[in-house]
Amino acid sequence: MENIYKLELIGITYNQIESGVYALILQQVGTTRRIPIIIGFPEAQAIECKLQEIKTPRPLTHDTMISSLSSFGIRLEKVMIKKQENGVFAADLFFTDGVNERIVDARSSDAVALAIRVNAPIYTTESVLLESGFDSKDKRAPRQSDRMESSRRMVVKPSSGNNKYESMTLQQLSEAMMKASEAEDYEEAARIKSEIDRRNENKTDSL
Repeated sequence: MENIYKLELIGITYNQIESGVYALILQQVGTTRRIPIIIGFPEAQAIECKLQEIKTPRPLTHDTMISSLSSFGIRLEKVMIKKQENGVFAADLFFTDGVNERIVDARSSDAVALAIRVNAPIYTTESVLLESGFDSKDKRAPRQSDRMESSRRMVVKPSSGNNKYESMTLQQLSEAMMKASEAEDYEEAARIKSEIDRRNENKTDSL
């Protein structure tokens, strides 16, 4: 039987060359071996909203799915990342009601978006790690950062209006983030949230 390894979500990178293309970075727990999975903006947005705990006026699709399953006593037990013959990543969702278990095929991005909402563990096989993984400390390995800017948080597209944040107070930034969320402009909300986090981190460092 093939060895199974647990993964952790490192973050999302944004491709500065190809607009709207992101990479989900998963890392084998306890090692520096990583797997990059290319995803689109909607999927990156769904994951980032949860990572940054952005409050939305109405539930997003993945939130609705989790709530619907929970209302029937069904929970997501774990996620298994796999790779199909055509080279595309996919995932198996393991659901249980406490008695029966069902496995549902899903896109890897959707699987991760669901898993982080309920703290379900994410796993993959040894063969996937060997075929698609790379060691982040190996200088000879292909580097995603050659074409993609990496961050533990999603790197949102630069905006010419970013400087306007510098003159805003934390209270004003919080209000602006809420307005962006209410307007369902989650990319702008994520950009403002990053500025708030940056200020809070600087405040902590100065203490």
